[in-house]
Amino acid sequence: MSKLKDLARRAGRWLGLAETPAAPKEVGAVSADRFDQMSWREIHDQAAPLRELADELAERHDHTTDLLRDVWLAAYKTTPQVHERDRMDPARLVNHQVVTSLLGSPEWEELRRETVGDPVAAAMAVLAQADALRRILERTQDAQDAAGAQAEAEQEAADTAAAVAAALDQAADVADDEGTVPVEAAAAVEQAIAAAETADQAAADAAGGAEQALAAAAPGVRALARAAAADAAEQAREEAALMAAWGVGPGQLERMDFDERAALAQRLRDGRLGEFAALIGRFRQMATAQRARRVEHAPGEYVGITLGDDLSRVIPSEIAQLGVPELRAVFAAKYAEAGLMLYDTRGEENVGQGAIVACVDCSWSMTLRGRDGISGEAWAKAAALALLDQARNANPRRDFVAVLFASAHELHVIRFPAGRPVAITDLIDLGEHFFAGGTDFETPLSAAVEILEAEFNADGKAKGDIVLVTDGECEVDEDWMRAWNEAKARLDFRTFGIAVRAPRTATESGGVLDALCDNLRAVDDLTKPDSTADLFRTI
Repeated sequence: MSKLKDLARRAGRWLGLAETPAAPKEVGAVSADRFDQMSWREIHDQAAPLRELADELAERHDHTTDLLRDVWLAAYKTTPQVHERDRMDPARLVNHQVVTSLLGSPEWEELRRETVGDPVAAAMAVLAQADALRRILERTQDAQDAAGAQAEAEQEAADTAAAVAAALDQAADVADDEGTVPVEAAAAVEQAIAAAETADQAAADAAGGAEQALAAAAPGVRALARAAAADAAEQAREEAALMAAWGVGPGQLERMDFDERAALAQRLRDGRLGEFAALIGRFRQMATAQRARRVEHAPGEYVGITLGDDLSRVIPSEIAQLGVPELRAVFAAKYAEAGLMLYDTRGEENVGQGAIVACVDCSWSMTLRGRDGISGEAWAKAAALALLDQARNANPRRDFVAVLFASAHELHVIRFPAGRPVAITDLIDLGEHFFAGGTDFETPLSAAVEILEAEFNADGKAKGDIVLVTDGECEVDEDWMRAWNEAKARLDFRTFGIAVRAPRTATESGGVLDALCDNLRAVDDLTKPDSTADLFRTI
């Protein structure tokens, strides 16, 4: 016969575990509040590729959705906090190691410059690491199996602890007044204690095995994680640069859902639009530099002394007269007669007031590439987008219109009004639209005149600018030329011509382009946008 107090003393270790169960283990390595969880669920529901990746990985590995969520949170949160390892569900220790390896790398910090606070960018960063995550999960499969075995062993230990408490309760129910427990009840308690001791040892052994397996996989995980972060950071930078090159601002991106943004990135990256991006960036840098040099209602370069009454340019010796009471009257007399000595300046004034109209040749020959590897189309459309920037940065803003043309019946007009934000769809339309026909000047230039005339009639704005970018030449009718010159005198617009790898005859004095344009230049090397720098300083 056994005493109840002796059995309770032997079972005390497991009684405490049963009465005070351990806090629930964390299934996510990165701490997340309810707003983070809402953001994750929203992007998970939006992004079909993210769900497909989770399903694919889940076919061969455990807890992959938890892993993707952790990687997303590590990219999205401003200050991601990783749970202590002892708080983790053992089955998620591999996930914990992957996230720890990512957050500890400089490459990940580089990536986070593009993803923090942007749920879509963070999701794209996860997808960019898909191949690396597959390799990491393959490499850590043994560690995952060991961690799973640890989780099962710990659950078994918890169950046997509960069984010890239950057996002791039953023994207490059948004990007599002196605390003596019948043999069968006492034997049940002894068996439960033995099972609990065995389960505890198995859990300890499983934990040791999991620790060794994770330690063995750690170097490979760190190397793969750093490489994955570097690749994802590079892709994120490229996408950000691509969006910026096409004038897509952060505010516009934030209003897009995952599918819209992914589709836009794909369109801008592939085909002709991807080719334009590098040129657009070069044009924008050059145009920005030229705007900084341009004079708008401000003093320009000092070149000498002149006379006048502009007090902002009075030379110091004249101003010094104001300090002598007897000379103040002399200063006043000079001022009244506009006879003060002033610094003379030289600068270029931005005289354009009306719309900027870019007529872009979309004939078949514009697709041909020269020795520099750049097509005339890419150069012309990059120049047009830089002119759009020019219109948006003017003070006040100017309307911009792109007139894409080829043969006489092929014309496509895209308007960018000054008072309306630039629509991404219009930018894509400008980049993708192409005719591949012949070349006719009369149709696009007549359309440009109609645009400037309508603006003049509606708002009284004259002094617009027409920029004709072409690689060809064609004849124009005499009557049409007469009407062109009359419209030019009436609307006071300027015409700039850019002959892209055009035949030499196209830019010769007396040619059609020479007759049409006030300012004509030939461009042979399309790698150098600054060949038209003066145009951007003048328009």
